[in-house]
Amino acid sequence: MTKCLLIRRLFMLQIAVVVACVVVVVLGDHPPPPPPVSIYSDPPQYHPPPRYHAPVETYPDVPPKYTYNYGVADGYSGANYGHSENRDGYKTEGSYTVDLPDGRQQTVTYVDNGDGLEAVVTYEGEAQYPEQPPSYPKPYA
Repeated sequence: MTKCLLIRRLFMLQIAVVVACVVVVVLGDHPPPPPPVSIYSDPPQYHPPPRYHAPVETYPDVPPKYTYNYGVADGYSGANYGHSENRDGYKTEGSYTVDLPDGRQQTVTYVDNGDGLEAVVTYEGEAQYPEQPPSYPKPYA
């Protein structure tokens, strides 16, 4: 590089530094512009949710006592079943019956005294399995 070119570049750098200083002085003399005015209301303030305390449930100290029963006898569909149960404290007894597809009636009688379930299953009637004709057509001869 020639000496003249080096002096010219140094002079240009000095001018750039002087211009930058003038800009800083001119702009530093004015306060910053105010923030823009919002046409909306203030945003809602965040508050942490209240702490959750689970409600304390109190149950009565009375032992359970109930009786119920139901039955269904539908001649159209052939449904025939029923159930009954009694409970007094820890003692539960009941039974249910159902007509089985083979023609018998199943009865389950159960008792629970709080120490485990005891069930007795009985069947009434004779199981019948009628002959069913084949559901497919006969082959052609």
